[in-house]
Amino acid sequence: MTDVLIDLRSDTVTRPTPAMRAAIAAANVGDDVFGDDPILGEDPTVNELQRTIADMLGKEGALFVPSGTMSNQIAIRVHCRPGDEFICEAGSHIFNYEQGGYAQLSGVCARPLQGDFGVLRIEQFAAGLIRADNEHLVRTRLVCLENTHNRGGGRVQPIETVEAISAWARKNGLATHLDGARLFNAVVATGLPARDWARHFDTVSICFSKGLGAPVGSALCGPRDLIAQARRHRKLFGGGMRQVGIIAAGALYALRNQVDRLAEDHENARLLGDAIRELDGLTLRPDEIDTNIVIFEVDQALGSAAHFANRLAERGVKMIAFGPQLIRAVTHLDVSRTDVERACEALAETVRECGKSKHVPSAMDSAYV
Repeated sequence: MTDVLIDLRSDTVTRPTPAMRAAIAAANVGDDVFGDDPILGEDPTVNELQRTIADMLGKEGALFVPSGTMSNQIAIRVHCRPGDEFICEAGSHIFNYEQGGYAQLSGVCARPLQGDFGVLRIEQFAAGLIRADNEHLVRTRLVCLENTHNRGGGRVQPIETVEAISAWARKNGLATHLDGARLFNAVVATGLPARDWARHFDTVSICFSKGLGAPVGSALCGPRDLIAQARRHRKLFGGGMRQVGIIAAGALYALRNQVDRLAEDHENARLLGDAIRELDGLTLRPDEIDTNIVIFEVDQALGSAAHFANRLAERGVKMIAFGPQLIRAVTHLDVSRTDVERACEALAETVRECGKSKHVPSAMDSAYV
C-alpha cells in the first residue's frame, strides 16, 4: 500500500500556510460571548473578520460560527418558525448533509426541487409552489440556493437565474438564503464581485475552511436585526465561543490573501477533467468543469465507486466515493499542477487494472459518503 500523497477528497483537507500560522499566532483575542453590542463580542479579531466579510458581501453584519452547517441551520431558524417550509434544490447540502437539522432543531420542513446538476430554472417556481393559507398545510417561508453547488460538480448558479428566482421570492413574500460555502469560487470563476451575488439574498453563509484554506469557521451575513437574532441562536446551538480570535485570524488571512489563487484550483480541476474524458469507463458528471469540483461516473465493468477509489488510494491518490458509481475529486491549495498530473496517471493505471480483473462486490462498496 502506497502512502497517500495527493488528497483530493475535499478542499476541507487544506492546512494553514506558514504565513497563516504566523497570523494565527499573533492574533489579538478577547471573549466573543461577552459584549454590549447586539452583533459584536469583545474579541477584536473576530469583530474585524465579521466587519470584513460583511463589507465584502454588502451586508450590515456577520456572525462567525464553527461550521457551515451551523450557519445554514441558524439562517433557517431566523427565517422560519415551527410548521414552516423552505424550498431548496434536491441535491443541496442543506437537504442532504446536515442530518435534517431544519427538522430536528427548528421544526421546519423542506420542499426539494430537482435541478440540472444543482441548477434550478425559474419555470420551476410557479405560483402553485407556495402552499395555500390553510390550517392543514405548512407555511412556505423561504427559498434556499447553493452556489457553487457541491453535488452539482461545483456548478456556478447563473447570475440571471439567481436574479430571477430571488425576484420571484420577494414578489411572493418569501425570504431568501444562499448557502455560499464556496461562493468565492463562483466569484473567481465569473469575475462578479461577491456583493453582486449576495445582494439577491437576505442572508448568506460563507465557509472559510474549504478553498480559502482556513482551518475552521464560517460566517452568516445579513441585516443587523437578523444577525442579532442569529447570535442568540448560535448560543443555543452551542456555537458561542470565547477567545476565538486565534481561529478567526486564519479566516481573515484567507480573505485577504487566498481568494484570487482559487483560479489555480479551477485550472487544475479542468486538467483533471480533460484526463477523465480520455479514459474509457469514466464519464464526467457534469461534463463541464466550472470550478474546483470534479465528479465522474465509474462504469460498472470497473467495479463500484468505492472499489475504484480504494484501488486509486493504493497508488497514492485519495478521492471520495460520492455514490454507488460516482467519485468526487476536489482541487485545493495543497494540490499542485504536478500533483494533478500524477493523479491523472494514477487514474489511467487504475482503469487498466480494474478493467483486467473482475471485481467481487463487498459490503464496503456501499459505504459511500
